[in-house]
Amino acid sequence: MNVLTKPEDAAAIVAELGRRAREAAVALRNASTEAKNRALADAARLIRAETAAILAANAKDIEAAKAAGMTEALQDRLLLNDARVEGMAKGLDDIVALPDPVGAEIESWTRPNGLAISRVRVPIGIIGVIYEARPNVTADAGALCIKSGNVVVLRGGSDSFHSSRAIVELLRRALKDAGLPEDCVQLVPTTDRAAVGEMLRATGWLDLIVPRGGRSLIDRVTEESRVPVLRHYDGICHVYVDRDADIAMATDVVANAKMRRVSVCGAAETLLVDRAALDTHLMPVLSKLHELGCEVRGDSEVQKRDPKATAATEKDWRTEYLAPVISVATVDGVDGAIRHIATFGSQHTESIITGNEATARRFLAEVDSAIVMHNASTQFADGGEFGLGAEIGISTNRMHARGPVGLVELTTYKNIVRGKGTTRP
Repeated sequence: MNVLTKPEDAAAIVAELGRRAREAAVALRNASTEAKNRALADAARLIRAETAAILAANAKDIEAAKAAGMTEALQDRLLLNDARVEGMAKGLDDIVALPDPVGAEIESWTRPNGLAISRVRVPIGIIGVIYEARPNVTADAGALCIKSGNVVVLRGGSDSFHSSRAIVELLRRALKDAGLPEDCVQLVPTTDRAAVGEMLRATGWLDLIVPRGGRSLIDRVTEESRVPVLRHYDGICHVYVDRDADIAMATDVVANAKMRRVSVCGAAETLLVDRAALDTHLMPVLSKLHELGCEVRGDSEVQKRDPKATAATEKDWRTEYLAPVISVATVDGVDGAIRHIATFGSQHTESIITGNEATARRFLAEVDSAIVMHNASTQFADGGEFGLGAEIGISTNRMHARGPVGLVELTTYKNIVRGKGTTRP
């Protein structure tokens, strides 16, 4: 793959990607589960075998990111190491083990006139994924699309270009060896941002755009795209500590939700504490966060009890930090928590810590987010942790798919009608 950087090349290169994608889509749509699994298993093997080459490519991206002044949180998203490369390979193995959704019957029924009607899962078609930093998206998106019968065109950010290219080359090798078109997975071979605009206008061949990145990228794609978009907006995730929460559990879950990896979209950004639990639960939880190096920004009640807390503003309640910073608000019970989340949340992931089942049921029923949890860390907002093998993103859409987008969510359906010479009067 040659890297094209001239602005005038963008339209031509995207058009060529589309031509190749359309040709590959016919073969992949009709490929057997065995062939798709063979390609994915071989891709996992190649990723493990070529770990050193992948890490060498990633080192180039990290070096450039540091020189450009990229934040540590974004560098963490960009960074690959042995464990993360193995995680990519394992994700492919997990996808191989999952049922193939293509061809599965969703439902069927028979009409009084004898017509037998069924709905069967089929691939969406050709999917464009536009993403920043995370090179693991390359492997996850490629593998999920292969298994679900979708051709994928990947436009990774310039910050992860070398890493993504190394991974895509291995996926394409595996596809070829399995007898499938290499062009089932393609990487836009230019860092020119004009290519993004060309993809957003590619209604003639792209069926879906999936953006993964910061607010500016999501906003641009949402505003400019003529192609349907599966959005993943900010991960302003909340943990609510209720008056009936076990203090030790609350301390552990909040610490994990915030600090396990601060750069992931499922990291908790706001802690809500029941006013009735301020004097018992607040400081054990915050002390653990301070111990782990987390900055605390709190309201007046929080500041009274925690001398290390700085003042939070309304902007903090709307901020996805992706850093070791958390905002802490006092709320009046579960009603207050639900109101705060409805006002400031991004409908991504929220968790309640409580031993009161009735309170938990209210929270789970009334909080309108893609993922709602009880006594669990928000860092489980992940397709792999949901048993989906991997994810192409966490959808905060209301239409088609919501939450982790895995194999099933990358299919649509067609209606099959069987008659016996049946005519309509």
